[in-house]
Amino acid sequence: MALEIMSPAGSYESVIAAVRGGADAVYFGAGDFNARRNAKNLTDEELAEAMKYCRLRGVRTYLTVNTLVTDRELDRAAALIEKLTVMGADAIIVQDLGMAKLIRTVSPEMPIHASTQMTVHNLAGVMEVQELGFSRAVLSRELPLSEIAFICENSPIDIEIFGHGALCMCYSGQCYLSAAIGGRSGNRGLCAQPCRMMYSYAGGKPCYPLSLKDLSVAQYLQQIEKAGVKCIKIEGRMKRPEYTALVTKIYKDAVTYGKNPSRDDLYKLQTLFSRDGFTNGYLEDDKGPHMFGVRSESDGRETRAIYKEAREIWESEPEPPVIGVDFGFKARRGENMTLEAKDAGGFRYFAEGPVPEEAINRPTSVNDVSSALHKTGGTVFYARDVQIDLENGLRIPAAALNAMRRQCTEGLAAGRRTPPRRPLAEWRSGVRRLGWEEEPGLICSFRAVSQINPNIPDLQPDYIYLPLKEIADNKDVIAQVCRKGVAVAAVMPRVTFDREWATVLEQLKLAKSAGVRSLVCTNIGHAFLLKRLGFELRGDFGLNIMNSTSLRELKNMGLSSATLSFEMTLPQIRDISYTLPCELITYGRLPLMITENCVLRRPDGSGCPCDGGPVYISDKTGRAFPVYREEGCRSTLYNAEPIWLADKQEDLQGLGVRWHRLMFTTENPKECLKTILAYREGRGTAPARMTRGLYYRGVQ
Repeated sequence: MALEIMSPAGSYESVIAAVRGGADAVYFGAGDFNARRNAKNLTDEELAEAMKYCRLRGVRTYLTVNTLVTDRELDRAAALIEKLTVMGADAIIVQDLGMAKLIRTVSPEMPIHASTQMTVHNLAGVMEVQELGFSRAVLSRELPLSEIAFICENSPIDIEIFGHGALCMCYSGQCYLSAAIGGRSGNRGLCAQPCRMMYSYAGGKPCYPLSLKDLSVAQYLQQIEKAGVKCIKIEGRMKRPEYTALVTKIYKDAVTYGKNPSRDDLYKLQTLFSRDGFTNGYLEDDKGPHMFGVRSESDGRETRAIYKEAREIWESEPEPPVIGVDFGFKARRGENMTLEAKDAGGFRYFAEGPVPEEAINRPTSVNDVSSALHKTGGTVFYARDVQIDLENGLRIPAAALNAMRRQCTEGLAAGRRTPPRRPLAEWRSGVRRLGWEEEPGLICSFRAVSQINPNIPDLQPDYIYLPLKEIADNKDVIAQVCRKGVAVAAVMPRVTFDREWATVLEQLKLAKSAGVRSLVCTNIGHAFLLKRLGFELRGDFGLNIMNSTSLRELKNMGLSSATLSFEMTLPQIRDISYTLPCELITYGRLPLMITENCVLRRPDGSGCPCDGGPVYISDKTGRAFPVYREEGCRSTLYNAEPIWLADKQEDLQGLGVRWHRLMFTTENPKECLKTILAYREGRGTAPARMTRGLYYRGVQ
């Protein structure tokens, strides 16, 4: 099967534009559970009509239900899934593990696709979502073609990648910057795009260190198809129908004719929308300043003429036929004429006409019948093959032939519009399980071994968390901590390409020899790869757990604990049914971004002190966000202020969490010890600048 071109539709007009542009599939949002909630989206009536419109033309419809949901939203989500099933969606795109379980329960035959928001970026992640019932995985945008090809070669499910449109700086699903700055969560569909704002490095001029150019792989489609990718996704549900139509057509033509877009086509793509031109993303494994750009006035000056051309794609009449039909006509003396029509989708229709008459002058010829059956204008059908069994000497009235042809095309159309019948079941959330009722334990999480004050192990925290590499590089120190009776858990890197697993496995051996028996899983792929290695597996914040059903899924995956999302409010946390013991981050700078491009290196190419850190970038209000280097020259951007809740112990009671987790990043050993004691005693001096996080104000 040829590479599938999937196009965005934020409105009904965009659905038509995508289909007329040649899309093989269209994706759009429904309700409040999609990652573009501020797009126009479709009403229920438009949604039903859009699915009929697409089904008739052989275009698949994928519905995005790819946000995190809370316990109190699950019943409403179940009603949405039931509605989409009845309407005939071809698949549902999902981020939330609980939502995936809900779909498998409510609509067990509905195909589920793993959204790029799930941060699936290696084969282990693909294998895990396959075990969870997904039939397709949308890979992270950051993967080079070599990694994509390896995954495709070994994947048991379809692989989809993004091919055109806005390119996020952070790995999708791992960005909390918008939520922290303005309470608008990308994981809840309302990202405010703070990455497009200006920031400044210490003592430097304002610049755009987090704004990437738009992605375009239009010149790599043959290589991508050869690598085994099943689908290319065009981003842009917030864009106009003209954008959808023209981008779709250029990509579809390139796939259909097996050649790169022309120079003129590339010019149109760039003129239509770009940010200082395009980047091919990470496809060639070439990161750096050349990938950065912003939208300028000059980028938009010539769009008017391009929009006019694009409108002609989806507004021109008549609509070109797209569905081939095989006709079989039969006319015999003394018998009613028959016409059978069937298409490649398996739809059939049978029409019967009157008994043919004897010809007086000129009998009807095979060519006459064939010509009449080819007149399918005004419909989406064209005659692909016509088989005619016509006895000699008969007269076939043209009106009768036309009527039979219309009956067949109308019958086929009705059949194609009819949604598939899938079984439905009732959703029940289950009996609520109470959480931990005693004083929560304490987990101390450090970025570096050097932060651990010698007195901290003597305080006997339940766990000490450290990055896996820190443990492997300091295994003798870790062994001493373990001998004091403190459990040390290795925090797995949130991003690990397949080519990097060998190094990770060596580090795990060193960690095990030092006495480490627990691993903190930061990505869904860890569950698949690590559960056979004999470690206790604990779930980290990167798994984005916001409801009880997701917790149950983690338990089924073999995890023994979980970290609740720090985008939840305290009342939402109290709603949780604790299938697993959970931890809550109650102190520290929240990790707001993890990026494949190095933020420590300035956009002009200078800097990049990879062995130092942190580097700070400041926003227009003067808030300074520390950035640290991660493995693979990746970067993590932390919040400007730490969460401080040591004086809010009463508010934290009754939440049901098993542990409070203190996360230390920029603190020195003395500050770490002082903070731990403050939380132990429920008092202490708050930092000069701090935040209560999102536990009180929540996110949209």
